[in-house]
Amino acid sequence: MDWLRRYGRFALLGLVVAASLASAPKHQYSPQEKAFYADAQTVEFVAPGLNINITGASIAANGTITVNYTLTDPNGLPLDVAGITTPGAISLSYIAAVLPNGQEDYTAYTTRAAAATISNPALPTTNQPGADSGGVATATATGYQYVFKTTAPSGFDATATHTIGIYGSRNLTAYNLGTNYTSTTYNFVPNGSKVTNVHDIIETASCNACHDQLSAHGGSRRGMTMCVLCHTPQNVDPNTGDTMDAKVFFHKIHMGANLPSVVAGGQYIPAINSHGTTSSVCSSPCFNYSTVEFPTDAGLTDPRRCTVCHSQTTGAAQETAYLTNPTRAACGSCHDNVNFATGANHAGGIQNDDTQCTNCHVPKGEMDFDASIMGAHVVPAESTLLSGLNVKITGVTGGTAGSTPTLTFTVLNTAGAAVPLSALGSISATMTGPTTDFGAVSFGSTVTTPGYVTESMTGATCTSSGTCMYTFTHAIPANAGGTFAIGIEARRTETEPELINGATVQTAIEYGAANPVTYFSVDGSPVTPRRTVVQEANCNGCHVNLSIHGTLRNNVEYCVFCHNPNNNDASTRSSATVAAQKSLPPQGINFAMMVHKVHYGVNMNGTGRNYTIIGFGGSVNDFTNPNDTASSVMAVLFPALSPTGSPLETQNCSLCHVNSSEQNDLALTGLLPVTDPQGPINPVQPITSACTGCHVDIATASHALSNTTSLGEACNVCHGTGGAYAVDQVHAQY
Repeated sequence: MDWLRRYGRFALLGLVVAASLASAPKHQYSPQEKAFYADAQTVEFVAPGLNINITGASIAANGTITVNYTLTDPNGLPLDVAGITTPGAISLSYIAAVLPNGQEDYTAYTTRAAAATISNPALPTTNQPGADSGGVATATATGYQYVFKTTAPSGFDATATHTIGIYGSRNLTAYNLGTNYTSTTYNFVPNGSKVTNVHDIIETASCNACHDQLSAHGGSRRGMTMCVLCHTPQNVDPNTGDTMDAKVFFHKIHMGANLPSVVAGGQYIPAINSHGTTSSVCSSPCFNYSTVEFPTDAGLTDPRRCTVCHSQTTGAAQETAYLTNPTRAACGSCHDNVNFATGANHAGGIQNDDTQCTNCHVPKGEMDFDASIMGAHVVPAESTLLSGLNVKITGVTGGTAGSTPTLTFTVLNTAGAAVPLSALGSISATMTGPTTDFGAVSFGSTVTTPGYVTESMTGATCTSSGTCMYTFTHAIPANAGGTFAIGIEARRTETEPELINGATVQTAIEYGAANPVTYFSVDGSPVTPRRTVVQEANCNGCHVNLSIHGTLRNNVEYCVFCHNPNNNDASTRSSATVAAQKSLPPQGINFAMMVHKVHYGVNMNGTGRNYTIIGFGGSVNDFTNPNDTASSVMAVLFPALSPTGSPLETQNCSLCHVNSSEQNDLALTGLLPVTDPQGPINPVQPITSACTGCHVDIATASHALSNTTSLGEACNVCHGTGGAYAVDQVHAQY
């Protein structure tokens, strides 16, 4: 019957194709899926995708665990697990666990023996949660049934919540549609009661803000509801003795380089097995998370933002658990220099259990930086104790070619009161243009910055209400045309009390205002803002509050003023703190090239290429080499996960780009060549510059160069919309 339903539909395709085209529904696949670009008949025949729906589960009195489920394609039609009557064989695995009443951690019924693989291990062997082995799956009238080989222990609690997890994959590589991965979980109480006790502390949506698609162990185990079934207190690595319990393991991974133990010179290597990489302290393959940096605030790395994961807006049933139920295990995972047994580094002294934690660590106290959970994790620049800094542009006059424009703006605190310019550490305005592509114009022989001019506005005249006026000393070029732009940067420092190790100290907090940007026509033509390639909201999906250059710059619309095609780090390279860097050519810092290379990060290792920028004060910023001890930044490991659950995945352009700019911008003309003194092509054409930010190999550079003539780049012929190798098509992951 399944065969007739699927193949009968396919046989009639030719009769209804005209009607289908006339009333075609919205495409059911996203541009990140291979099926989006596949031949329509192939998609109709294969129906790529895999849905597992658990319809029921039970545990008999003798402990036998049974689960019933269906396998369907995205259209809801049944799939054959063997891949005989429907395309693609399906592989499935099964997990069973119990959530004991009154507890927040699962105990897995399905376990496996894990033996140590190194000499002198912490444990010779241990049982880790895992998939069932040896059970029996059979087809039923409504789907499939699986009877576990593992049984619930004698005397199991039939009143407790039990959870079945099924994860699997559908192999469609024969159709050039990759492998479809999915997983699902099902909660039930064996005695038939309603499920009231659940483990729902963090929603997968929080994880996906950075990870794109939270998946692991080959890709088929997806989402937090699946993760917590195995990452329980039972899960211990026999080699190291470290726990893989979610509340410890996940905290420590994300703390990474910020762990007190790592800051003190140690490393966080919780597991040694057949995967991972070797390190100076691990001769066998291992997982070394010592260089992981939490990406909030773009490089400032502030792991105090608990709500990035413990979001209060995703609807998790126990979203406030981190506030109301602090434990030594969870808190000590980040604060791993605290010894609760001896009281070392703990203002509260010895803690033999978790019952006293809430005495001091209440959810929210009376002020920021106190011992409350929210207070202790306040990001300084966002403290409610600060008076705030808000700058807005209200107008531009005299903004015509050959003239010096006058900028009107306001400087106010959060309460709306004026902030005197004397209270600021700095306030400046930057002017650039035209918006067709920044970087080409000159603001005079005294201006060394290519394509823009920045002037301090500390001498602006202001009223008592906070309205200020400033007239640029540099004029708009007399031959200028089109739309120009002005942006403002400002910051201030305030001193506030902060609780450190139980003592109150005064801490200086530096923070910046959001960068306002305004556009104006210099020749009477219509005002045309610069094209939008990425949006701040996309950046903040990972960075939360994008803020760099000492909190001064935090708006990508403003970043592109300076990070233009003609700019590089020549002005700072001569002061590099590493002598070898001084003799190298300048590094190009055009925004598109720079951001691609920065996020490609450690992927560049092994290609013979490196991306290091010399910053202010001669700081060395190596985004590529994790072993560069002189670097002021960690080498970047992009957190998006591949379909198989591996990090470093950079194929999903839509994580940053908007309006399909990664595809549509290939058709743009009139963009400036990009200065790239350390690159294989200099200057490099604009599309080539952006694409080779990730595709850094010399063969790709040669390919691009051979398809560039005096008439321009030919990228759009093959990689443009509808091309044989369209950008979005070749980047499709799933």
